[in-house]
Amino acid sequence: MSAVADRILRVLEELANAPEGRTLSEVATALDVPVSAAHRLLADLMEQDYVRKDERRGEFMLTMKLPSLGLRFLSAGGVVDVAQPILERLASTSEELVRLAILDGEQLIYVAKAQGARQGIRYDPEMGRPVTLSCSAAGIVWMAGMSDEEAMRLVSRQGFGAPSDFGPRAPTTFKALLPLIEAARANGYATTQDMFLPAMSSMATPVRTPTGEVRAILIIAGPMSRLTEERMSALVPALMSTAAELSEASGVSPMLRRAMQGPNYAVSMSA
Repeated sequence: MSAVADRILRVLEELANAPEGRTLSEVATALDVPVSAAHRLLADLMEQDYVRKDERRGEFMLTMKLPSLGLRFLSAGGVVDVAQPILERLASTSEELVRLAILDGEQLIYVAKAQGARQGIRYDPEMGRPVTLSCSAAGIVWMAGMSDEEAMRLVSRQGFGAPSDFGPRAPTTFKALLPLIEAARANGYATTQDMFLPAMSSMATPVRTPTGEVRAILIIAGPMSRLTEERMSALVPALMSTAAELSEASGVSPMLRRAMQGPNYAVSMSA
């Protein structure tokens, strides 16, 4: 990849993490480039309508062109049509947020969700971001299907989530993380509390191919006040049966079918 292309992608990623916008100097600092170089990159992206500038505040932000491309891709891939009704049923049963993450190379990406909470606290984070492996139920249950060495390699590459940025119980060492992975191996699902976010719980299980390979992860997440350990235990059968239903339906969606058939980092997992 050329240096210019790399910088353009980094600008897009930086602005994707800042819906409120970034100033020219903030973009230059984030990319570690001169202000003049950052200005040229932003000008090119503005010309192609990927970025706009708030003249009053002097901040740059993404237009809807890039998100619309992602939504178009998901729609064409059939994820929404195929997975959404299944996710909606689990959301109704759990009365919490249900999410689907698909394996993309060496990371998991959230691609679909259904909100079951009708009142009180509603947990609804941004879509399209990679899963933080070390402190999420999705990441832990995915790594449960790998060797410890492979799991450590992926976490080392991504980095641990600091408790100040995530939850107070977010693991910061492999010694703390490995027992969680081992428990997920034994159970076939993972649960977390106070890890990804303070006072939040999550539970996750793999969506497998017919041969047992993991290509997607199904997640339920919500506040600890509702999604207690007891409640998560009661939801395990619904979580597992929904994952099985998604596996059976995966052949209908081109994207899910590709995820189920792709060669990248498929891992098998015993229930």
